[in-house]
Amino acid sequence: MRIVISEFISLDGVVQAPGGPQEDTDGGFAHGGWSHPYFDPEVVGGAFADGLARSEALLFGRRTWQTMAAAWPERAGDPFADRMNSLPKYVVSSTLGESDLTWDNTTLIPGDEAVARIRELRESTGGDLSMMGSPTLVRTLLHEGLVDELQLIRMPVILGGGKTIFPEDGVQRPLELVSTVTGKTGVEVCVYRPAGQD
Repeated sequence: MRIVISEFISLDGVVQAPGGPQEDTDGGFAHGGWSHPYFDPEVVGGAFADGLARSEALLFGRRTWQTMAAAWPERAGDPFADRMNSLPKYVVSSTLGESDLTWDNTTLIPGDEAVARIRELRESTGGDLSMMGSPTLVRTLLHEGLVDELQLIRMPVILGGGKTIFPEDGVQRPLELVSTVTGKTGVEVCVYRPAGQD
């Protein structure tokens, strides 16, 4: 399986709480919902729809999974929501238990087994294992060299601080720009793959 990451990201590399004010206020982050003014339904919506169509499973960190699990099941009847709800889902967490897995088709990956279990999933046959949000987990996967494609939905805004997905370990990781599409709002959907990867 290919591990494909999709992130709303500011010009200064922040991915924290793009969806709403209370999504993630860690560190006193006060700009929750910052992505909304730049969301282009045709370009951004199309990119997510295409990505979901190629997905055979979804992977989340705990906080992102909880946000999604609270939103998507009640939207049944919408084709995008139906696809989200029907796909197999994996959530990495050290605090959730099996009884917390209220979203259909969810499998728990204990936090201390995350890298090994995700490596096994990646080595299995199948389509894309897609991720959204989950900055801590994405940073770990980038650090471990387990990301096959990075779709950055770059918004024309500087947030001045917040969570990022990029490792801070001093290691250089060359990427190739595969495609860029620009929306009417100034958003750019940029797809990258590790350099030298087919």
